Amino acid sequence: MENKKIGKIIIISGPSGVGKKTVWTPIIKEPKFNLVFSVSMTTRPKRIGEIDGTDYFFVTKQKFEEAIVAHELLEYATFAGNYYGTPKKYVDSIREKGQNVILEIEPKGGLQIMNICKQNKDENILTIFIAPPSLGELEKRLINRSSESKDVIKKRLEQAKWEIQQQKYYQYVIVNNPGQQEEATKQLFDILSKNLK
Repeated sequence: MENKKIGKIIIISGPSGVGKKTVWTPIIKEPKFNLVFSVSMTTRPKRIGEIDGTDYFFVTKQKFEEAIVAHELLEYATFAGNYYGTPKKYVDSIREKGQNVILEIEPKGGLQIMNICKQNKDENILTIFIAPPSLGELEKRLINRSSESKDVIKKRLEQAKWEIQQQKYYQYVIVNNPGQQEEATKQLFDILSKNLK
């Protein structure tokens, strides 16, 4: 049997509003990295401009709960009454093609996947934490995003305090400073260059 190269899981975590997507998007099409973005599943309503199957797989609460029972998710979490999770089959199919898969997930989910990989002795994982320069800056970004109520923003900031403490479990930390997103992207590019041989 030929030894097929299995793609790497690349976890990009950080609190909501830190700008994870703006950091990795410019390099997703870089041919040498062979990257595919893993689409998460959620029960939250679609935001304006979002596309089902591209931004998220938008599903009903019942469908999500069936996926939990059937162990079809690598990780999942609830936030503000909605489920978010990573479909296992989708990630496996990408890795089996030898492609590296980017998982943009909350730190809670990131830690769940790190534990699964540890249990399965799967060392094909790269973990990167995108951190805000401060909680005040994060609050500003969440307010400017104008996509959520004050209550949800307050919950996100409460959660962010715990999430920021989890960065110590990640292999790399990138601070996404305001107006310096290109610098954060360059750091990510360098990390991937070093780890994706």
